[in-house]
Amino acid sequence: MDAATFSDEFRDDNETPLSRLGSSKSLYALTGGEMDADAVRAAVAAEFALAGRTFEAWSADEANGDAAALFGDVAEDARDHREVADPDADPADDALHDYPEYDGLAALDGTAERAGGLYGRLVVAHTRAEQTVGFFVGDADPASSNDFRGVRDDLAARLDDALALLEAVCDGDDDWASAREAADAVVETAYADYVETLESMGVKPKNVC
Repeated sequence: MDAATFSDEFRDDNETPLSRLGSSKSLYALTGGEMDADAVRAAVAAEFALAGRTFEAWSADEANGDAAALFGDVAEDARDHREVADPDADPADDALHDYPEYDGLAALDGTAERAGGLYGRLVVAHTRAEQTVGFFVGDADPASSNDFRGVRDDLAARLDDALALLEAVCDGDDDWASAREAADAVVETAYADYVETLESMGVKPKNVC
């Protein structure tokens, strides 16, 4: 196994949930049906706030120096992206329960698992950033769409960093399997929450085939 194969297989096997997590319905679920600019910004800001907390905690207790440095960099990015999304946002802890995949991420403690979880989370965040750019293009807000293009591009760059970390820390099949399990779990949890949220709002999402 290598990082390129890992990425290709992960994306192929999760093609359907990832495509739906990158759809307009994903933003609809994230905002609780409030598809206006302020609601989108607040929801995205809350997501990045939690990412910053999660990856900063990883950085603080990670024994592998390269992994700790990347987790810290991703945490800093997330804080910057929260500022882009909504500079006035300071989400309370009870406002962050809408992102259950972070509960699973917080429980990871192995370096290979964390590298896989980071990659999975970045893929989900990147697909959602693509949709956020599209939302602001449709909202005739070129300044905001450009801001979120910057966020999207930052996330794309970090995907490459995460793959490089996977290549560095995965030593044998067991490590690659642990990383893949963690990455899959991020997508599975995010998608399950997406489905549950839409159904609670009376919207019937298609089942994954």
